[in-house]
Amino acid sequence: MSVAFTFPGQGSQAVGMGKDLAEAFPEARAVFAEVDDALGQKLSAVMFEGPEETLTLTANAQPALMAVSIAVMRVLEARGLTLKDKVSYVAGHSLGEYSALCAAGTFSLADTARLLRIRGNAMQSAVPVGEGAMAAIIGLEQADVEAICKEASAGGSCQIANDNGGGQLVISGSRPAVEIAARLATDKGAKRALMLAVSAPFHSALMAPAADAMREALAAVEAKAPVVPLIANVGAAPVSDPQEIVRLLVEQVTGQVRWRETVEWFGANGVTTLYEVGSGKVLTGLARRIDKAVTGIAINTPADIDNALATLIG
Repeated sequence: MSVAFTFPGQGSQAVGMGKDLAEAFPEARAVFAEVDDALGQKLSAVMFEGPEETLTLTANAQPALMAVSIAVMRVLEARGLTLKDKVSYVAGHSLGEYSALCAAGTFSLADTARLLRIRGNAMQSAVPVGEGAMAAIIGLEQADVEAICKEASAGGSCQIANDNGGGQLVISGSRPAVEIAARLATDKGAKRALMLAVSAPFHSALMAPAADAMREALAAVEAKAPVVPLIANVGAAPVSDPQEIVRLLVEQVTGQVRWRETVEWFGANGVTTLYEVGSGKVLTGLARRIDKAVTGIAINTPADIDNALATLIG
């Protein structure tokens, strides 16, 4: 019986996120101030007040989501939670992997904020707007979607970007190829094939320039061994070696987020509870769909923090 902490990815942002934490806890205010300083921008004001279109920009959403996650962590720690004593593993969905590594001590908060700003800008600029696309395919097996991507790749790059479980696979690549794949998926019996409103083809081969940018950025920061192992997105297996973690973070930019396999790994290795640390409840919902034996619990409000502490440290 063990616990893992998971950290949300892009799409979990919402105007007002973190504001109740900042009002209730000095530790949260300190995190938001440090992130603002690291970025030379009042990102916290965008998080608390919007506008939404500014918050959802990739270069803002990524460090903002991390800031809320680490604010929750710092409050938990200030009230007696020690990660390495109470938590067996950490994992994060895409950008959430950086939040997980910051929580586990691999990267400093300021370095993590700057890395995510670089990552967001690099991912946004890797492909001209409109040339890439992503689509959610509901109700087909992974092997079928892989075959569809291969068939559609005559129209350009197309691959599985996210395996979110519950029969939901997200594909990514050049717009013509993704549109072809979505039509093929419908023809082959998918319940839905939905083009997504995203600004870039994340986790596809087209992100190679962003992977190069992250290789360079990660080489310039100190990476320590995490206090508990990370279950990495692209490997869906535990890793603790800092050099291997950095290699996998670079690979993650163009590689698949294997979230279904990550949750299945937790279930197969004695993890009974996944706490989702930060904004929203997306990962909690995914955990429920993937493995009924694993309980998902979101921690993002002062009341959530009180409840989690009562369970984790009594």
